[in-house]
Amino acid sequence: MSKELSSSSFEKSTPKEESSSTKTMQARTQPKKTRQYFTEENVELLDHPPYSPDLSPNHFFTLPKIKNRLRGSRFQSPGEAVDAFKNAVLDLPANEWNKCFEN
Repeated sequence: MSKELSSSSFEKSTPKEESSSTKTMQARTQPKKTRQYFTEENVELLDHPPYSPDLSPNHFFTLPKIKNRLRGSRFQSPGEAVDAFKNAVLDLPANEWNKCFEN
């Protein structure tokens, strides 16, 4: 018999009132209490591999190629850097993009 996780299992916190019209979103996570709950309920936690291509294939296949292409370049303005990045992305062959979706 397992116990369901409910919001009542954790203390609720209220966001601070803001006087400006700008609204901000704040995470209401409580990692210590979550980990404590999992420990008490004998929930097995799996390690998260820090460099897994499954997390973001784009970061492991295409972006390094773009980064290597732009390495050592100097730009006179942010716009020039953006244009160089766009050109590097457009110059990548389709088969390089397909690697993002292959296992």
